[in-house]
Amino acid sequence: MATGALPFRGDSSAVIFNAILERDPVPAVRLNPDLPPKLEEIINKALEKDRDMRYQHAADMRTDLKRLKREMESRHGAPASSGSVAVVQESVSQLAQPPSSASGSSPALAPSSSSSAAQVAEKVAEAPVAGRKLWKVLVPAAVILVAAAIGGAFYLRSRPATPVTKATPLTEKDTVVLADFTNSTGDPVFDGTLKQALAVDLEQSPFLNILSDRRVSETLKLMGRAPTEHVTADVARELCRRTGSKAVLGGSISNLGSQYIVGLDAVACNTGDNLAKEQAEAPSKEGVLKALTTAATAIRTRLGESLASVQKFDVPVEATTPSLEALKAYSMGITTGRTKGDAEAIPFTKRAIELDPNFAMAYVGLAVHYSNLGQASLAAENAKKAYDLRDRVSDREKYRISAFYFQYVTGEVEKATEAYELWAKSYPRDLVPHTNLGFIYGALGQYDKAIAETEASLRLEPTITGYGNQAGNYINVSRLKDARQTLQEAQQKNFDGFTLRGDLYSLAFLSGDTAEMERQVAWAAGRPGEEDQMLNIHADTQAFYGRLEKARDLARRAVDAAVRADAKETAAQWLAYQALREAELGNVTAARQAVARALALAPGRDVKVLAALALARTGETTPSRSILEALQKSEPTNTYLKVYWFPVIEASSAMAQQAPDRAIIALEPSLPYELGSPPPGTTMYPAYLRGLAYLAQKNGPAAAAEFQKFLDHTGIVQNFLLGSLAHLQLARAYAMAGDTAKAKSAYQDFFVLWKDSDSDIPILKEAKAEYAKLQ
Repeated sequence: MATGALPFRGDSSAVIFNAILERDPVPAVRLNPDLPPKLEEIINKALEKDRDMRYQHAADMRTDLKRLKREMESRHGAPASSGSVAVVQESVSQLAQPPSSASGSSPALAPSSSSSAAQVAEKVAEAPVAGRKLWKVLVPAAVILVAAAIGGAFYLRSRPATPVTKATPLTEKDTVVLADFTNSTGDPVFDGTLKQALAVDLEQSPFLNILSDRRVSETLKLMGRAPTEHVTADVARELCRRTGSKAVLGGSISNLGSQYIVGLDAVACNTGDNLAKEQAEAPSKEGVLKALTTAATAIRTRLGESLASVQKFDVPVEATTPSLEALKAYSMGITTGRTKGDAEAIPFTKRAIELDPNFAMAYVGLAVHYSNLGQASLAAENAKKAYDLRDRVSDREKYRISAFYFQYVTGEVEKATEAYELWAKSYPRDLVPHTNLGFIYGALGQYDKAIAETEASLRLEPTITGYGNQAGNYINVSRLKDARQTLQEAQQKNFDGFTLRGDLYSLAFLSGDTAEMERQVAWAAGRPGEEDQMLNIHADTQAFYGRLEKARDLARRAVDAAVRADAKETAAQWLAYQALREAELGNVTAARQAVARALALAPGRDVKVLAALALARTGETTPSRSILEALQKSEPTNTYLKVYWFPVIEASSAMAQQAPDRAIIALEPSLPYELGSPPPGTTMYPAYLRGLAYLAQKNGPAAAAEFQKFLDHTGIVQNFLLGSLAHLQLARAYAMAGDTAKAKSAYQDFFVLWKDSDSDIPILKEAKAEYAKLQ
């Protein structure tokens, strides 16, 4: 302002902040020789490195400026402002348009170096009344604008109202609680938006550990508060103490005319000591996000993060999205998803994308919502868009977007695993890479690794997803006691949802507790995104026991519930699952009809996989081959398809064509993964088909070994239809091997399971006829 130049310059905000903290500015008088010495003293005091030696109150600076004004007036014998005041006066008009860059560029206009204080005073003296009125406006404005010049157009060196105790900076082990912003502008667009923006800014730092929204909601419940309650400063301090965190970081936004002031304040929750305080000024509403980034970057250094780290991980939030409205919609989507589920969150996330079509984080958020709802094609579509925009986000978000892209778009599990491992190494406190690595290992049947990774995620932070996945892992390896304990621990922490309820249903099935299964079905009734999943699981149970009509009815209800929740792809999957049930039970026509309905409703990737398998199992090898070839062309890198589903479909077609030798060869790639359950689900199909191939080869012992796997891994099979049919196929294998006693026992086991089955099922009629011949 007084010199036409900023006191500190640099190519990035981090460099500027380092200069502010470590270097002395160029003397103001060197830039403007006509500057009154007293004004230079005021500027130097404002720029003091030691906060205790800086102005402690705006009133102190105002007093010095007024004293300077009086001295200049008396010196020149004029009632108007002196040269020093005129410099401020000119600078006010010049700085109405701020510098084009916050990195240290000078204003477009600078005061003339040839103008002296006396010359300016003479000009002002021509209009003394106007000059006197203008001074009353300029004194408070000067207090603000001189302070703004200290750090540039978007940065204000903050100062506490009273001296504060010097507090120890944070360490990498400390956690910070974010409080809601205090919004004094009256503009609702800032409500929730700036807190989300600050989280985006800070979470890219590998040094800072922000208490997650999940932990906040969980702790609020324990405090007897609603999980959606506003986190005021007082609430944040209580959250901080209860969670063993170190500090509360709050924010504020206010406006002075058309300008906005964004403030950040970090306080130690146990002592109340001030850890850091920063302010930034934006010339307009559109500059608020940039100002927030400036303040956030500065406070990271003040809280103890190294300059090298700040410089490396410093992607401004406005690069993610420049739209406050889009960020607000995105924030509402996150909050809604956490409290009401993915289905309810989708409209908000879609709105964020409508407001900013280049919002990469919104696309990946939408992909996650769709993936959780079983809509693989929509998940892949949005993950692809996020991947194409990944250069607009922080390194942390790049890891997330890349891992999700490889896992759900290209299906390259190896690359997804690598991305998650790099993410975990760069951000060792992030639980997501461990959680998702656990899912990948479980899908591949590597349950020891799945348990280890999921345990690592739970150590970092207990979540409903972590508990649900771990309980599922324990069920898969038949550690049912551990599964129950895991679910009980989750419930004690007030977690609830289908992720846990589905596991509770599985435990009830494995223990034969019909009443408990019905309770879980009743719980899911009327819950969008959860009712249809529970109904489909219950349909599997009915089919497992041969109660086909009940299974059909439940499958129909599952489809209807999914359609009501606007999840057509999920509904199509339930139709495809029913087609598989019909095919395995010998109802060829019903199976083909269900396939046709599924493909007509939503021909997504997962639907096509199940449809191709169902068609092959009914002998429709030509349409099955067409779908398979299309998938091989569109999904050439998908690990799950290449090592599991393509071999299963190829083997099914070979069996339909009476070529068991070809079927066994086709299944070889799946052998290491046959105990897994890769998307879109179902279990142990490779072992079942290999057993059928050995039966076709008249190799009873080899077939028996394959079907015995189902009896040995009931935690993996659970209520899937092949689990009960394996008893029948085992009976056929024993009969073929000449072991009549074992064959009769296996047939009887099957009949016990199907004691309440529908009597007209084709495979049941075949079993009864075969058993009769053994008598």
